[in-house]
Amino acid sequence: MKFGRRIYYEVSTGRVLVDTGEREGSVVATTIAQDIATYNELTKRVRSTFDVLELAFGAYAQDFRMAKGYSVVPATKKLAFSYADQPAQAAPVAPLSETVDGLRVEVDALQDENATLMMRLAMLEMGGGGDV
Repeated sequence: MKFGRRIYYEVSTGRVLVDTGEREGSVVATTIAQDIATYNELTKRVRSTFDVLELAFGAYAQDFRMAKGYSVVPATKKLAFSYADQPAQAAPVAPLSETVDGLRVEVDALQDENATLMMRLAMLEMGGGGDV
């Protein structure tokens, strides 16, 4: 079995309190209540002061490997990472994996648009109409 990580964070700041890490192999699934009873950082807190993100196994794997730190944006309940090449005072940013995926989509769209324009240009040069 494979289990993704749970990230427990402070609701007011987004500071990570506990990261359970990913688990695989001969492991048993735990409930949030079991995690709260297990981790001292959670046991000593009032439940309304923290929340949890549950991630799929392997989610943001490269971001976690490359990041020097991470937190949760409380308003959006999304992860924000700090990377080694960022200036010390820079705010955490969206996961680079999401940024790269977005750029791939944009590049694909531009390539499709470029192919259409090239086809229209070829048709014009051949004396045909530009309606492709």
